[in-house]
Amino acid sequence: MRDRVRNAARAACRTRAPTALVTAAALALALSGCGGGGDAPRAGATRQVSSVSGAVAGAGIARGPRRSVDCRRTRCVALTFDDSPGVRTPRILDILRGYRVHATFFTLGRHHVATYPGTVVRMASEGHEVETLTWSHRVLTGISPAEAREEITRGREAVARVIGRRPVLLRPPEGRTSATVTAICRRLGMAQVLWSATASDYETTDSALITRRILARTGPGGIILLHDRLDPTHRGYNGTVAALPGIISGLKARGYAFVTVTRLLAPHGPRPGEVYRERPLAR
Repeated sequence: MRDRVRNAARAACRTRAPTALVTAAALALALSGCGGGGDAPRAGATRQVSSVSGAVAGAGIARGPRRSVDCRRTRCVALTFDDSPGVRTPRILDILRGYRVHATFFTLGRHHVATYPGTVVRMASEGHEVETLTWSHRVLTGISPAEAREEITRGREAVARVIGRRPVLLRPPEGRTSATVTAICRRLGMAQVLWSATASDYETTDSALITRRILARTGPGGIILLHDRLDPTHRGYNGTVAALPGIISGLKARGYAFVTVTRLLAPHGPRPGEVYRERPLAR
């Protein structure tokens, strides 16, 4: 009987939404009475935990063997979000989970990862790719090489402290890069990811327009840029979340498979120092 009670308690704890970071998850579980042998997180690994700030906890997620998509033979597209995480990220994650879609989030360290670490944990635990948009969104081509390197590494380390995995993809702010930035990324073992389709959702709140633009501009191997941001002035950004279901269902109806950027570029990429706007054509 005692063993059954202990097992039931552990099962109940696995459905909760802890606020601890991944690197402290084992300690949090132990303190709550949910500890268990062999559950301590390892560097480079993430655990199935959700943020309290998420609209839906991790319980009840349908899980099973993940089908591997070969984008050499499948019409693939990568959905990416800039400026994550924020107050709307949990809703985005709910939508993605409902459609069984994985995306790539390019995060900002200051005021984002540092403010919503639990949401970053949820991104990783639900199978999304967590990469970096730098620490504070400074345009890298407008600052010194040393400052550019610091922006990249601080943003990268902010993610690593939360999920135990260091990003290998950089989206340069505003998509502005140069030979100098590329050389820095090569030395850091990182590739840069731009985009092939954008709705310019930073300048409109019209969800229907955002949907139409993405559907019209997306092709096989494409990388879609959307923003995970709230605009209190309501000039832009605020229509993106409502546009997401139409974008996903519309592209799925056309036979597209949604994958992370790393999956899109496999098996030959991503390669350090390269700049990607879409999946390269087969040679």
